[in-house]
Amino acid sequence: KVGSMMGSGGMIVMDDETCMVDVARYFLEFLTDESCGKCVPCREGIRQMLKTLTNITKGKGKEGDIELLEELAETAVEAALCALGKSAPNPFLSTLKYFRDEYEAHVYEKRCPAMTCKELIAFHIDPALCQACMVCARKCPTGAIIGGKNMIHVVDQEKCTKCGTCFEVCPPRFRAVKKISGEPVPPPIPEEQRVIVRGKGKGAAENE
Repeated sequence: KVGSMMGSGGMIVMDDETCMVDVARYFLEFLTDESCGKCVPCREGIRQMLKTLTNITKGKGKEGDIELLEELAETAVEAALCALGKSAPNPFLSTLKYFRDEYEAHVYEKRCPAMTCKELIAFHIDPALCQACMVCARKCPTGAIIGGKNMIHVVDQEKCTKCGTCFEVCPPRFRAVKKISGEPVPPPIPEEQRVIVRGKGKGAAENE
């Protein structure tokens, strides 16, 4: 009824952190491998759908892509020779029906609402929240976190592979690492403004 096509009796529970465009791409990737390739609507149509969906998840979507996908899907449903080819477009068609706004966000805003498509997200450390605890800097596998003790940390966007480690390890009490999509990464604050001045104890302040 909902067009998931996950297999007999299958069910997948998803939340708002699941990108429906990428879900459709994932299933089409699997179905492309399963296609026997004997009929053009399935062999070429599904492959072209996969290519277009992949481009969309990589931020390379363009105007007309959604309409092209719909046309390819309808052709496969009507003209493919077997049940696999006729049902292969279902993951795309059902996600488009219920989550068209996500497709449009990817294509027109270069934004992934679920914040999962790597090419459409970035990580930024909020200087107002960073406490220079160095947890993210120590855990970053590519050394993309700039900053040391008592220095507000900054993400080097050129080195960042968007693995999300910094986002995951930032202490909940700080929540300084932000995941953003569809908007420019805020420029880093000047280096001379990155020093964190720690508060002194009452006794130390009175003795000065």
